[in-house]
Amino acid sequence: MKLEIINDLLQIKFTTTEKILAIHGSMQVPLSHIVQATGMLLEPTWMQIRMPGTNLPGIIKAGTYYTNRGKEFWYLTRGNEVLRLELKGQSYDRIILGVKDSSFWTSRLGIKK
Repeated sequence: MKLEIINDLLQIKFTTTEKILAIHGSMQVPLSHIVQATGMLLEPTWMQIRMPGTNLPGIIKAGTYYTNRGKEFWYLTRGNEVLRLELKGQSYDRIILGVKDSSFWTSRLGIKK
């Protein structure tokens, strides 16, 4: 996965394998729609429906999940740090990604008002 900021958009570009596992293409999120960027993982919830995606506990969680918190997109793999984006005005309420340096991205994205 590659993250880039181009023309006030966060572009999330997935490799072919990542697209297959997440059953989702690359994404673009306007920076103005990112309410918060944090390195904190969400508390687990018992109420979630994966539709569609891949889940191997402790290894990978990828795809679209409907939870009691709303609609979430996950691409998180073992060995990566968490980057959680809280969104407004998007089809997803949040995006949770596994990245190499979450502190870089949380400081770069910060809180948008």
